[in-house]
Amino acid sequence: QVQLVESGGGLVQPGGSLRLSCAASGHPLDYYAVGWFRQAPGKQREGVSFINSSGSSTYYADSVKDRFTIFRDSDKNTVYLQMDALKPEDTAVYYCATSTVYLWFTAAPQEALFDSWGQGTQVTVSS
Repeated sequence: QVQLVESGGGLVQPGGSLRLSCAASGHPLDYYAVGWFRQAPGKQREGVSFINSSGSSTYYADSVKDRFTIFRDSDKNTVYLQMDALKPEDTAVYYCATSTVYLWFTAAPQEALFDSWGQGTQVTVSS
């Protein structure tokens, strides 16, 4: 099973940027679709951004569309989430996860179909 480690979180002012990393070990990450999820205090975990194994298909939640970009670097066995124009409502613990189910995204992916998860990284957007 693939092991995932997220990094890159931190405290940033509104309008700022962060880049999260999801580094894999145990298996090439290219075998999997990868999703970024987030969970804010008192709220359910929600899907944020997704990329298929080849990188040819992506999906973004409406709340982050045009602000976040997901991409993968096969040489580094890592998937990244570039987050720009951050808002206080983006504050959450961000998790990455893998799925062998999704070849292409035409609708919001289901969290239940992601089976390997990282430990999460905290993102706080505040002035």
